[in-house]
Amino acid sequence: MKNTVPYSRIRKEVLSKPENAAAYLNAEIEEGDMFYLLKAIRNVAAANGGMSALAKATKMSRTSLYKTLSGKGNPVLATLRNILAVYGIRIGCYAINPPQGRHKHTDGHGHHISP
Repeated sequence: MKNTVPYSRIRKEVLSKPENAAAYLNAEIEEGDMFYLLKAIRNVAAANGGMSALAKATKMSRTSLYKTLSGKGNPVLATLRNILAVYGIRIGCYAINPPQGRHKHTDGHGHHISP
């Protein structure tokens, strides 16, 4: 008989470590789809005690968390920051090299800034 390990056990072992959870979430952010990022955050929550533990740590209701992290959720940055902080993870920004031939960038508010 073949020995197998349930996926949920592996997920718990891997995603309970902040560095692994952060790498997983960063990979989802790189993909650029909020649906999958929220699913990944739900997976991290499941690996770290579930929504009840997250609700207690964030002082949010479980219902609110389920809605926020659902496929149709649209959380604000502060909410994501508070949720991820529970797991020892923070949101960050990283510099990238601008594409060749481009010299002006916007600051997100339509204002041009020089590189």
